[in-house]
Amino acid sequence: MTRIVVTGASGKAGRAVVADLLTHGYEVVPTDALAPTVDLRARLIRADLTDFGQAIEVLHGADAVVHLANIPAPEIHTPAYTFNANATMNSNIFLAAAQSGLKRVVYASSETTIGLPFDDPPKYAPIDEAHYPYPTSTYALSKVVTETIAGHISGWSGIPFVGLRFSNILAPADYEPVPTYWDDAHARKWNLWGYVDVRDAAAACRNAIEAEVTGSRSFIIAAADTIMTRSSAALMAEVFPGVELTREVGEFETLLAIKAARETLGYDPQHSWREFVAAP
Repeated sequence: MTRIVVTGASGKAGRAVVADLLTHGYEVVPTDALAPTVDLRARLIRADLTDFGQAIEVLHGADAVVHLANIPAPEIHTPAYTFNANATMNSNIFLAAAQSGLKRVVYASSETTIGLPFDDPPKYAPIDEAHYPYPTSTYALSKVVTETIAGHISGWSGIPFVGLRFSNILAPADYEPVPTYWDDAHARKWNLWGYVDVRDAAAACRNAIEAEVTGSRSFIIAAADTIMTRSSAALMAEVFPGVELTREVGEFETLLAIKAARETLGYDPQHSWREFVAAP
């Protein structure tokens, strides 16, 4: 697989994925409804993926797609619009991939599918792929529906589909506010203090293209650590005292389990906020 379409290429994750794939020798075809604000080093195709015909066109001649184009979070648009737009874009790309005979579909799912925000405590921690599905918004529901669609279209077509349940994606410029989280453990409880560096998110997309997988599977993609300076066990004891820790966790180990992504995709997060912000 050498020719990769990246949808949502103008966004934070999309720009990083395009750069990572180009660095690793892939031919990249970026596409987005919006023009990029930086040079992508490849010509962007403007396309509205809620139109199936345009989805077919952008995938023409591709070997694989990294599909990131979606409304990226709840509360940007109305709940119904968010659900309808995301579900339509995703089903169009998946059906177009099957019709076009692509060899691999990689797509952005979300940590929200596993129960975020944790206004109600999780059932256990570290949370893994089995803590699913618990959508609490139409955004999260659109991702659950997307994973269901992926499973069926993969089964019909024989194309491997890989869903990446990204945690909160942060770029180096986003790390400046990190110290403001440390005094109140409740402020970031909504995703068990998780995040993922955008460079590791991009590497995960490449891992998902290259891994030997079959069928349709989804994986949690997070940093190896939390965004806090208190130990992970202490955070759970303070904020979620009734929630079982199913195993011993490292001092600052992520509570969004990435074991499955490590073992199956070869995902190996290399970046942390600690590169940019000094812990006390």
